[in-house]
Parts: sequence; C-alpha cells; structure tokens
Amino acid sequence: MPTRLRLYQVDAFSSQVFGGNPAAVCPLDAWLPDDVLQAIAAENNLSETAFVLRDEVRGWQIRWFTPSQEVDLCGHATLAAAYILFTRLAPGLERAQFNSRSGPLVVTQQEGEWMEMDFPSRPPEPCTVPEGLVEALGAAPRETLLSRDLLAVFDTEEQVRALAPDMGKLAQLEYFAVTATARGSEADFVSRFFAPRVGVPEDPVTGSAHCTLVPYWAQKLGKKQLLAHQISHRGGVLQCEDRGERVGISGQAVLYLEGHITL
Repeated sequence: MPTRLRLYQVDAFSSQVFGGNPAAVCPLDAWLPDDVLQAIAAENNLSETAFVLRDEVRGWQIRWFTPSQEVDLCGHATLAAAYILFTRLAPGLERAQFNSRSGPLVVTQQEGEWMEMDFPSRPPEPCTVPEGLVEALGAAPRETLLSRDLLAVFDTEEQVRALAPDMGKLAQLEYFAVTATARGSEADFVSRFFAPRVGVPEDPVTGSAHCTLVPYWAQKLGKKQLLAHQISHRGGVLQCEDRGERVGISGQAVLYLEGHITL
C-alpha cells in the first residue's frame, strides 16, 4: 500500500500569501530514511522543508533539508512548523519547543498573529575579505565578518539592493552562505542572503542569518530591540531582540497549501 504523508506549505515572515519565504512542513509518525527525506525536500524544491515528529519522551523533533542537503538551523521553516502546530496539529498550544541539531528552539505565540522564536546567538568575528568575494558579489563590502555564514557589510541599503551576484562564483566560495547587509532607511538594518552552494541562490527571508545579524547590529547601533527587513524580491519583516547568548526573532506566517504526499 502507498504511504501518505501530510504536507503543508506556509509563507513565513509574511501576513499574506505570496510574501515572505515559503517553507514545506511535513509531519511524520516515525523518521523515514535520510535519503527519502532528502528526496522529498528536492521534490518540494523550496529553500527548506521541515520534518516534525512528536516523540513521547523527547517532545517535538525538527529537522530541515534544502533541496540538496540537511542543515543545522533554519528560521523560516521553524516558524512555519510552529504555525502548523498552533493551527493544525495542536490547536490551543501557545508555546512549542522543538529539539534540533542546534539544541532546543522555543516558539511562542504573541499578540497580532506574531510568533517569537528563541534562537542561539552566533556573533561574527572580523575576517579579511576572501579572495573571489568582490568578483562574485560584483561590489566591494566595507567589511567582512564570519560566523556560520560570511557577513558582507555595505554602507547603504541601496548598495545591498543593487547587488546582482554571480551565483556560480558564489558557489565556489567555501562558505555555507553569504549575507549582505547595511543600515536600513525604514528599518534598523536590511539584508540579502545567498546560498547557492547548498541549492538556495537567494533565500527570500532567512531567520538563521539573523542569529548573526542581530548581535552585529545590536553592538553597532547600541540597542537591543531591532526591526529588520530582508529586501529580497518577496521581502520579509522581522522583529528582533539581542539577548546575549540568545536572540528573539518574531514574524508572522500564513498557510498557502495543504495536501498529501504519496510514496
């Protein structure tokens, strides 16, 4: 008999469909082989697919896959998974804790359909401009720093908006991803996120990148509460808070699709 799995597609960091970052959420009754999980994520062809499993002992488990590999942390797909818990899988739940490769991740419902994620802080350290970066981005950043991702800091929002990277050259760099950022005109800071090396040329809205962006800009601007705009084509709004070893990242989400996978 064919196996049927539930599947949801959620636009995260948006209050309206066709905005923010689409993520697939696939609840499981038991873990499938990794190659099957990877094949599902490739078939979905979204920047991330989140697989969630309710373990009677360990609670909610979450794993994230891009079309080409599993990743250690993903913000927008965690937000999407929490939205599905709150609205479909566990209505009435106001606080969800996911156990993940990056430790426990808590998502709490807030007023106005916002949800807040409590994530690890990943402050960047200054580094020299890597060879090939300027050619790949098509512009020279003011400074570069490194955490999981390479952070390329520019002087203005307009410079970040104007970037037209060569994705083939970016994919040749040794970094998981490159985040371009600058102070914003209508937000505290703006960003764009490029990860062609892992099958995501430009991610519309990237929660995990803000684990690095928030501590960087909190220190630069001297403030803990920050409004962030990711200025991709779809765009997204994030309310952020620097909490030392943790960061708060808040956003909204909306359901686009629900159905079943047949294996």
